[in-house]
Amino acid sequence: MNYLSTRGLAPPLRFSEILLGGLASDGGLYVPEAYPRFSDAELEAMRGMNYRELAFAVLSRLIDDIPHDDLRRLIDKTYTADVYRYVTDRENAADITPLKTLEPGLHVLALSNGPTLAFKDMAMQLLGNLFEYALDKTHGELNILGATSGDTGSAAEYAMRGKRGVRVFMLSPEHGMTRFQQAQMYALQDANIHNLVIRGVFDQCQDIVKAVSNDLEFKARHHIGAVNSINWARVAAQSVYYFKAYFAATHDNSQKVSFSVPSGNFGNVCAGHIARRMGLPIDKLIVATNENDVLDEFFRTGVYRPRPETKHTSSPSMDISKASNFERFVFDLTGRDAAKVRTLWRAVESGGSFDLNADGLFKRVADFGMVSGSSSHANRLDTIRTVYEVYGTMIDPHTADGLKVGLEHREPGVPLICMETAQPAKFEDAIREALGIEPVRPAELVGLEARPQKKHVLDADVHAVKQFIVDHAS
Repeated sequence: MNYLSTRGLAPPLRFSEILLGGLASDGGLYVPEAYPRFSDAELEAMRGMNYRELAFAVLSRLIDDIPHDDLRRLIDKTYTADVYRYVTDRENAADITPLKTLEPGLHVLALSNGPTLAFKDMAMQLLGNLFEYALDKTHGELNILGATSGDTGSAAEYAMRGKRGVRVFMLSPEHGMTRFQQAQMYALQDANIHNLVIRGVFDQCQDIVKAVSNDLEFKARHHIGAVNSINWARVAAQSVYYFKAYFAATHDNSQKVSFSVPSGNFGNVCAGHIARRMGLPIDKLIVATNENDVLDEFFRTGVYRPRPETKHTSSPSMDISKASNFERFVFDLTGRDAAKVRTLWRAVESGGSFDLNADGLFKRVADFGMVSGSSSHANRLDTIRTVYEVYGTMIDPHTADGLKVGLEHREPGVPLICMETAQPAKFEDAIREALGIEPVRPAELVGLEARPQKKHVLDADVHAVKQFIVDHAS
């Protein structure tokens, strides 16, 4: 299995050669040269697998340069009931991603039982083990540079803390994240974890990460790697739980399901797109945004128009106006036309937009099963309230965005699965406003915000970030 850049100017590489990095040398994102596809018989054999078995079945088709015994050991080490232990009374931790049924045909996939109570743990814990495995083989070191709008940062830090040869430099915006999200990151005292608070918004953090990644000389000299969903391994690992959810919600492979996915950076829904390309019988992938509705605008109009400003909302992990992983989808949408992708992203990176109507490409979106919608603060509160009153289930504001938009596209006879983003405990203000009560958090995390914090505040300046890395990378 070789991996290609969406921009077509970087050499094909194997999985282990792209694992530790992020962007390709030409600024593009890596994708498989062809998606492996499961037959109906193979899907039937997968139906009875537990999460670890399923993860191996999927990932071994995408990773063929790590010995199977080693890959299985890494997967078995990652997906355990102890790691994903923060379940509710009605869930079994051994399921890893329990399917919560609200009513027949309407489900929420619990993805937030890991150490940081967010779905990012599903892939990040595996990534931490893969990184350590690769670095042990080469006796190398890695300086991870990432950006977070809420949950990626803590998930990465909890996955990488104490890992041999790994340091983490995580950029986060000065405002926008909840106190719980900030405390999860800043309370970590591990020597290999560095939190850089940027005076700006998430998109500026993400732009800095891309700028550093595109400085190939600096990237090579300081061993810069990535854990954001621009890293292919992240998205590949996330595709596994789409298979797990499908088998839990259906009786046989003749059935299709639809997934509603709260979306900011397009990584989670891109994982669903990958699962669909691999043969999973998905009807619709429903892209649910908040007031930062760049993706919704595209799927409604064919125009991709990143905004100059990002709105701060009560679903802050989706407060993003430039969706990095969207490039992977557009690469497939254009028929894998790398020259076309280069032209489109040249316009975006110069502050512009693009319109796929003129050349007829937008009509092809329907072939990929993508639809969309957006949600407001009032919608979130109303959905949180309704789900709690009708089903006795508390959901976080991002999952509420997903359910609100998903229900707008729900079709009779097609099970709808909403992908959970985080546990309500991470968003106490929104829960309090919606329900008038406090969400319960795990006992280990009580008083998290009062713990000593370690962070460094910097201007939104790529040179300042580079200098910090130079000063702390040895």
